[in-house]
Amino acid sequence: MANILVVEDEAPLSILMKYNLEAEDYHVSTVDRGDEAEIILKEQLPDLMILDWMLPGLSGIELCRRARMQEYTRNLPIIMLTARGAETDRIRGLSTGADDYVTKPFSIPELMARVKALLRRSNPDSIANKLISNNICLDRESFRVFIDDAELKLGPTEFRLLESLMKNKGRVMSREKLLNDVWGHDVYIDDRTVDVHIGRLRKLVKNQRGGDDPIRTVRGEGYALRD
Repeated sequence: MANILVVEDEAPLSILMKYNLEAEDYHVSTVDRGDEAEIILKEQLPDLMILDWMLPGLSGIELCRRARMQEYTRNLPIIMLTARGAETDRIRGLSTGADDYVTKPFSIPELMARVKALLRRSNPDSIANKLISNNICLDRESFRVFIDDAELKLGPTEFRLLESLMKNKGRVMSREKLLNDVWGHDVYIDDRTVDVHIGRLRKLVKNQRGGDDPIRTVRGEGYALRD
């Protein structure tokens, strides 16, 4: 499922959003400062960011403005949270680059609906139950992978690696991005672990699929699934 970054300095609200988003099977990271969020965006781009307007270190409105000026975050879906309900404030938030605007206090079901709608518009693969690339089909609900009509038996790590590559097909994924996507931010694993599991995944896919290797190595950068 999609990776979501929550940038909110009110701890109870941050915890509440994280709990409910994870209940919807999203991968969620939280941070309570705007300047720390800016660093995270450079290291691991999420599929969507929920951003509070007023933050320590760097305001949410300024972080949104900077994100829209950078190529790698220009198209990042952003939902702005704020206690400011005036029409002029909503216009300012949207004109700065936010894709949606939610005024506090808000209902959690409404936020979940807005998250899903924005992800559906911006990146359908991030919430799709089935990912398809070439003749490979990955079913997120049953945790099964098929090449044509034959099932490909994968371990859980290889499954998550393939899911990450298929979700970002055509995009080069650095080892660090794959580590965070598959193993999470809180686990220390050497970059070479990614190479080992990519090697296993390649062998399993190629043995069953035949033909060209669908996983492309970009020297010094990482890996990408051929689009």
